[in-house]
Amino acid sequence: MKFEIHPTDHPTSDKDRAAKLADPGFGRVFTDHMAIVRYTQGKGWHDARVESRANFPLDPALAVLHYAQEIFEGLKAYKRDDGGVNLFRPDANARRFQSSADRMAMAQLPESVFIDAVEQVVRIDRAWIPGGEGSLYLRPFMIASEVFLGVKPSAEYIFAVIASPVGSYFKGGPAPVSIWVSEHYTRAAVGGTGAVKCGGNYAASLRAQAEAIEHGCDQVVFLDAVERRYVEELGGMNVFFVFDDGSLLTPPLGTILPGITRDSIIQLARDAGKQVREEVYSIEQWRADAASGKLKEAFACGTAAVISPIGKVRSASGDFVINGGAAGPVAMGLRKQLVDIQYGRTNDPHNWIRKVL
Repeated sequence: MKFEIHPTDHPTSDKDRAAKLADPGFGRVFTDHMAIVRYTQGKGWHDARVESRANFPLDPALAVLHYAQEIFEGLKAYKRDDGGVNLFRPDANARRFQSSADRMAMAQLPESVFIDAVEQVVRIDRAWIPGGEGSLYLRPFMIASEVFLGVKPSAEYIFAVIASPVGSYFKGGPAPVSIWVSEHYTRAAVGGTGAVKCGGNYAASLRAQAEAIEHGCDQVVFLDAVERRYVEELGGMNVFFVFDDGSLLTPPLGTILPGITRDSIIQLARDAGKQVREEVYSIEQWRADAASGKLKEAFACGTAAVISPIGKVRSASGDFVINGGAAGPVAMGLRKQLVDIQYGRTNDPHNWIRKVL
């Protein structure tokens, strides 16, 4: 499938773009263009275009507005020291997008179209990629676009990619964060959509996240939906634990999102000879191991934040601190190694980097 390229007639001026890039924050500044592909049952995917970023015309009966058939991905483009641009494991994002579409009964987008759409946006809006530790956050997404009222899979879809230059996900960079243990809300159950990157999962997490903020915490961590005791993941990130024997543990897949950063960390840790276990871990054990000193570090990970050390855990049952509330060497070492690969500063032993420019 070939994309038609239609550059915007009103590009952002160099001066205005520089002003926006000076402090972009996260997800509030957007580039000039988007990629868009449409799907119609019987016709398949068609009309692939790169065009000026603009609003979609939304009929009040649009399927996504009533039945929430919607999925998305998140990945970044990184500027190398030589001026080129890297993508990090876009093939993994494309495969997860297909898996999400399958679970949500949506049309399957070919991996090649996903990657091409992302690359087209990066190429046309490369001037928006910040230097230093900044990056261009890419948001591929798909919505059900058939106009109808009825509970069935949509016969029409819109796939699009938009882009946003970003700085650090957390204010102050990778400083230790505090998290609130949600004891009233759960994120997903077996057979549900926990492993799917769909908007509904995140909407369902917002009340718990608000509760975390009310208790002075940065993020919420969810427990399993059955026994309400096993740690699953944060509102938008996977979680790891580091022990005094050098081993790492992360909750197993099934009801949690199969994070690409999570998978990369597992591989890098194993490359370094560390044991990584994918096992259930209870909140009681977390509390006990932190108190005894067996647990040395805990950290969250995801595309947006990369790695964020967890310094304090708060709950209705009491608070506890990890590693004196400080960032640990394992989390920070893995973060540096991963970021250096993403920006092309070190070897890429697993061929994760795709050079766009």
